[in-house]
This record gives sequence, structure tokens and C-alpha cells, in this order.
Amino acid sequence: MVDVLYFAWVRERIGLPKEQVETSAATVRDLVAELCAREERYAAAFADLDSLRVALDQDLTDFDAPLAGVREVAFFPPMTGG
Repeated sequence: MVDVLYFAWVRERIGLPKEQVETSAATVRDLVAELCAREERYAAAFADLDSLRVALDQDLTDFDAPLAGVREVAFFPPMTGG
């Protein structure tokens, strides 16, 4: 079981700020594939992975990162500073 958090337009497309997901995914990319297979709203949110960032247990990583031992996955658009 992993906590999945959605921020900004990802949250808007999925309609949830967070959820607990039971998964057998080995990587973040595998988790995304599982979510997209659930419903169209997930497929819409994850249609362009290049426009998303991911953090595992609050550490930025990439979509090929392993999920073993991870408790929290967060998806969000790139941020700009200024």
C-alpha cells in the first residue's frame, strides 16, 4: 500500500488530492500504467509524463525509480521560481 498525492492540475484532472493505492508496481512508471488502466481521468492526467515531476518520500526522482520500500508518491507539474 502506498499513499499517492496529486498536486495542481494533476489533482484537478484526477479529482482527488490523495489516495491509498494497493500496487504490485516495481517502478513509478509501472504505477502510472496501473493508474491509467483504472479510468480515463488517470490516463488524461498522465498523458504527457514529460510535463510531470515525481517525488518518492519527498525526494525528487524519475519515473524509472523503484518503489520498493516507498510509502509516498507525489505527482506534480514542474515549478518555477522567481
